[in-house]
Amino acid sequence: MVELLAGREDPLGSAEEVFAELTEQEQREALNAHPPIGARNLSERSAAEQGSGGHPAVLTELAYLNQVYEEKFGFRFVVFVDRRPKPEIVELLQGRLERTREEELQTGLRELIAIARDRWRRG
Repeated sequence: MVELLAGREDPLGSAEEVFAELTEQEQREALNAHPPIGARNLSERSAAEQGSGGHPAVLTELAYLNQVYEEKFGFRFVVFVDRRPKPEIVELLQGRLERTREEELQTGLRELIAIARDRWRRG
């Protein structure tokens, strides 16, 4: 996917178009390449975006809900955290578990684009 975006004049502006060109398997692979929310061994950048620490009970619940999500939909839960507290992400994840697989696939891809745009703006 990165190769497809790199060949575009406006990679972030055409990201939605590129995602639409991917097979479902490629879309799932893009989502699964993202680190799980609340994971412990994150890159420095991901850790800063997701916020450090967190109450152990909240982190445990996030880990459990991530597992439930992946088992239900077949791909990783992706959300543009945007420095929101982890309890808020737990609520969001619980709500997204009620949606259809297709809704979640499209939502996850839009969230990946939002993450990429934020990273680009922040340099």
